[in-house]
Amino acid sequence: MDLSKFTVPLSNGTASLPAPNAGLSLKAITLGRGTQNYTCAAGSTAAPVAVGAKADLLDATPLLPLFPSSESQQILNLLPEYLVSFDFATIENSSIPVLGHHFFDAAGVPTFDLGKDGLLKAKKIANISAPATACKGANGKGNGAVDWLALTEAPGSHGLKEVYRVETAGGKAPASCGGGAARNINVQYAAQYWFFA
Repeated sequence: MDLSKFTVPLSNGTASLPAPNAGLSLKAITLGRGTQNYTCAAGSTAAPVAVGAKADLLDATPLLPLFPSSESQQILNLLPEYLVSFDFATIENSSIPVLGHHFFDAAGVPTFDLGKDGLLKAKKIANISAPATACKGANGKGNGAVDWLALTEAPGSHGLKEVYRVETAGGKAPASCGGGAARNINVQYAAQYWFFA
């Protein structure tokens, strides 16, 4: 599939992420579906603390030829809003292939494992807020969409140089832990992940 006609969204309407480094080419477009993970200490009324994320990375490539060519980018950008409302069993039983997995390693480094296509241990270059109109969460309900990110390679990477998380849906934690017992909070989210090498 020729990915050259697709362009990673960089602007939320008021701010922009930096463009991919010159000389890199788009290697994969994936749809991430998983959870943004937070923790609350016992009795805390502060905001939950982010402790990572976990997601399956679905290969968007088989879907792209199904879209009308004049509208393919717009349709692609709408998919996370719908995907966040699908449960994991539905996704696992679909015909969309899982290209890889996103998780945080034992050292807390965001990691993207695309198997034979590469491994990206990532560090953040930049972030911007999701657009005000972004989907707040499953079925349009939730605390909002997590930021868009530009990430670059860190030591331990191979085959991949940069990834962009954009068109996010859901994933934002509640504003406060609200007191009570210590607990973990896993917030459903979906996003596009664009990989460059």
